[in-house]
Amino acid sequence: MAETKRPRAAAAAFLLVLLISAAVATAAAGREGKHGQQQASVYMVMVRPPAQGVDCEAYQMGILAAALGSEARAKAALVYSYKTVVSGFAAKLTPAQVAALQKHPEVLQALPDVQYTLQRDSNHLN
Repeated sequence: MAETKRPRAAAAAFLLVLLISAAVATAAAGREGKHGQQQASVYMVMVRPPAQGVDCEAYQMGILAAALGSEARAKAALVYSYKTVVSGFAAKLTPAQVAALQKHPEVLQALPDVQYTLQRDSNHLN
């Protein structure tokens, strides 16, 4: 019985990864604003943890500044710096900036931020 659950669990995990990958690719593709400019969106960027004793925010700012070309641009793009549970940051970036950022050796993953809304069922309240 346990052996029949393993293939199902593996198949479910594979499908989940496939769906997430498709959603990320769809969200990142074709984001252009007026005059053919790429539109910036918020991305969550996961990076390798800094070495012991290194200032987390300065480390993350250095990674972002290297991809964007200046610390001023990095400060303008930074939305939030994650320090506790995960090492990374949220930043408002264009797809081209994300592509440049993903070339940095300390960057593990960059995903578009997704907002979820709560759906209410009006019949449930009656």
